[in-house]
Amino acid sequence: MVWLSVLLAILFVVVAPVLGCLITGADRILTARMQRRRGPSILQPYYDVRKLLEKDARANDVVQVILLALSLVMLVVAGVCLYAGANFLLCILLETLSSLMFILAASVDPSPFVQVGVQREILQVMCCEPMLLLFAVGVYLYTGSFSVSSLFSTNLPMVVWLPLIFIGLVFVLTIKLRKSPFDIASSHHAHQEIVAGASTEMSGLSLALIEVTHWYELVILMSWVGMFFVTSNPLSVLLAILAAAVVFLLEIWIDNSFARVKWQVMFKSSWMVALVCGMVNFAMFFFIDSNGLVFF
Repeated sequence: MVWLSVLLAILFVVVAPVLGCLITGADRILTARMQRRRGPSILQPYYDVRKLLEKDARANDVVQVILLALSLVMLVVAGVCLYAGANFLLCILLETLSSLMFILAASVDPSPFVQVGVQREILQVMCCEPMLLLFAVGVYLYTGSFSVSSLFSTNLPMVVWLPLIFIGLVFVLTIKLRKSPFDIASSHHAHQEIVAGASTEMSGLSLALIEVTHWYELVILMSWVGMFFVTSNPLSVLLAILAAAVVFLLEIWIDNSFARVKWQVMFKSSWMVALVCGMVNFAMFFFIDSNGLVFF
């Protein structure tokens, strides 16, 4: 229904930054507890952004702020497409364009630290895209459409037929969330040898835009996980939320349990996971389908 799609899209725009802020705060607390520290308040991300907005902007920040604002807008539109049940391939494209806008914004600064961070950000995009495209193809093969809303007309959750695609997505989420062992460009925790990566020289409004963008991105990424568990049964939404929570906790545990690897390892492993998980799962899917064992 059109009115429901519009309502969900509006709710995403309003609720996503609040939820993303709380998730980020919970991430900091859980990370601190795993390291036997007390940790900050769950609202600390909000306090950080409010303080950043109170700072004076530098005179040469205009182009950078515009590009970062475009990055935020594209990500919001991607989330609107997702929650409105629109084309999932378009959602992935907009999410990627948002990452590229951030890279362009960072490349404005000539600092060598920033330039190293920019190169690593580009590398991370190259590592994630193959698996994300296979994810979109998996949605099409399962439902016969790229439409996100088509998942709510299925009888079984997508994870039943595309388990390896799900595993591959969880793998690249470690890169998208900037968690160890793949936090080679930047991180939301203070353990980077290149300080803050591409955002090293940013301050004030620029950093605030990056943080709010991260809040929206968190909700979108966790929603991608939930897509594997939704069906025509309304109660499946609760299962999707639970699955997203479990995956996020897993990512936090991985972040605090593994040391950072070299970029070569990240590149090879991400493409290998995409190749193996994607090709094997699609082969299984077509074999089962050709034998008449798939019922939607």
